[in-house]
Amino acid sequence: MTTLAAPPAHAKSRLSIAPDAILLLADLQGGIADLPLTTPEPQLKRGVGALVRLAAIFEIPTIITVVPGADGSVSALMSEVEAARGAAPLYVRTTPNAFNDAEIRAAIEASGRRILLVSGVATEVAVALPALTGAAEGYEVHVVVDACAGVGARTEAAVLGRMTAAGVRTTSVPTLIGELAGDFTEPKGGAAIGVLFELAGG
Repeated sequence: MTTLAAPPAHAKSRLSIAPDAILLLADLQGGIADLPLTTPEPQLKRGVGALVRLAAIFEIPTIITVVPGADGSVSALMSEVEAARGAAPLYVRTTPNAFNDAEIRAAIEASGRRILLVSGVATEVAVALPALTGAAEGYEVHVVVDACAGVGARTEAAVLGRMTAAGVRTTSVPTLIGELAGDFTEPKGGAAIGVLFELAGG
């Protein structure tokens, strides 16, 4: 009698990634997210706006990080992020890698969640460095490419390749909606599909 091998651990079926997910939003602020980037600002805002609405629907904790400018001041958040921020703290970091900031690391670890969703600017630094560190430390990392933007097409492609080779998963907001939604007839699933229709409609 043939015995079927058990599927690998990473192939384990799950209804939704939401209960184990945490979202990191990096440097979605004036003077950075509005620069000429690989994702035009209107498109980036749509992707980020849809992503933060999903986080609200599925009660995914969100870590929002920003960096100070040359004069030490912090520019305003992207309006889509500010509107969804609520009482969430704003972490001002002085390290390129969010995991190298003790307060941010502590907040991620304190959540107890092991699926790290990453969005931000620029892909080559603020997104890639914590994504690579997270993957190296055993997190399941998903970089949401349509909620990120890079400095240049070649540099962004290079770092996306490096991340993929290191075990980071690239995804998109529509795909993430599918992973989160579960049953479309349930209230949260229905709300998620509403976000997808809004996104598709531009």
